[in-house]
Amino acid sequence: MITIRSDSSPKQKVIAYFMVISVFLPVFFAGCGIFGARPPVDSADVALHEIRDPDIHFVPTPQDVVDKMLELAKVTENDLIYDLGCGDGRIVVTAAERYGCRGVGYDIDPERVIDSMKNVEKNNVEHLVRIEQRDVFTLDLSGASVVTLYLLPSLNVKLIPQLKKLKPGARIVSHDFDMHGVKPDRVITIEDDDLYGNHTIYLWTAPLNIDGGN
Repeated sequence: MITIRSDSSPKQKVIAYFMVISVFLPVFFAGCGIFGARPPVDSADVALHEIRDPDIHFVPTPQDVVDKMLELAKVTENDLIYDLGCGDGRIVVTAAERYGCRGVGYDIDPERVIDSMKNVEKNNVEHLVRIEQRDVFTLDLSGASVVTLYLLPSLNVKLIPQLKKLKPGARIVSHDFDMHGVKPDRVITIEDDDLYGNHTIYLWTAPLNIDGGN
């Protein structure tokens, strides 16, 4: 279940509601026959399939926020980044280009997977980055040294059991949304005049500092 906490900031609520509505409205209209069935994925390029409906709608992270997320995580060429819900792949592509590190982008939406693959190819980082269509809640995250997120707060919380398995020193960075019950190491704000206003970035380091120590 996707939840939006009452203590979220107005901006977080706007983004969260937009993400939720963008997922459920097409499903509703499709059921009414207004939009019809979702177009099939072009399997000539890559064999993909519908796993289930995405939890959220893709909203791109601005490039300056991507840059700051990677900077805050202190990414180096020795890191392996997992981007959960990679969208168009800009985080892992940027990390590969700027730091020369390896990255894996995961997304459940076939269209986003194709977008990400095209972005990887366009920027010639195929030797460092791969994109996979996966349900992020089924992943073993223990191999990552950096995990990047732009998910709703309830989805971040749902990932906690997987994030607990990260090796000590692994970093987790989230755009705009926190992880209720887990104390961040740092929280920074980037001023922006775009539609959604300022952006917040959260940083956690493994092992997670969970309230109550559980």
